[in-house]
Amino acid sequence: MYRNEFSEYYEAAGDEPRDTLVEALRRFDHEGPRERFAVDLGCGAGRDTLELLRRGWRVLALDGTAEAIARLRRQQDVTKREWSRLETRVAPFEEAEWPAADLVNSSFALPFCRPQAFPSLWRRIETSLRPGGRFSGQLFGNRDGWADERDLTFHTRAEVEALLAGFEVERLDEMEENGATATGKPKHWHLFHVVVRSGRQARSSAA
Repeated sequence: MYRNEFSEYYEAAGDEPRDTLVEALRRFDHEGPRERFAVDLGCGAGRDTLELLRRGWRVLALDGTAEAIARLRRQQDVTKREWSRLETRVAPFEEAEWPAADLVNSSFALPFCRPQAFPSLWRRIETSLRPGGRFSGQLFGNRDGWADERDLTFHTRAEVEALLAGFEVERLDEMEENGATATGKPKHWHLFHVVVRSGRQARSSAA
């Protein structure tokens, strides 16, 4: 999928939340109930955002295309109470800003950040996570079928491990296979599925 194919992708994409998000949420559930805030970075039409809302999270959904946000806002299976916990914003990766969060989720989106902007985007993700916060999402590997696209970002295994060095790694699965895109076009996939927890310690209540 290239940038000019997002409309076709939105039509073809499924409704189920990504399994990296589901795993991160499962881990949060084991830590006990409380109000939590998530940023869905590159939210698309909202398959992950909607799952977060259903589970009681407050969510800031960010995407670089107005069409994605419009599609999210047209979703029917959302209660008024759930809508009240949602904020949406159109912002490309290079300009995206958000407050401190318990979770930054970015399913199949971060690789669409331009390579020149990726380091600063990743630092924003790292520094925005509250103590014990998590990142969940995917990175493209250097053998991916789109690896010759200069405006996308790809990583070797060693580079991914370096990115995650400051986190507690809860999931790092590398997958490489021939398959197809959501729109049915043949593609060689090289992916890293990631769930990590911030290693920063919470301040004591006396601090």
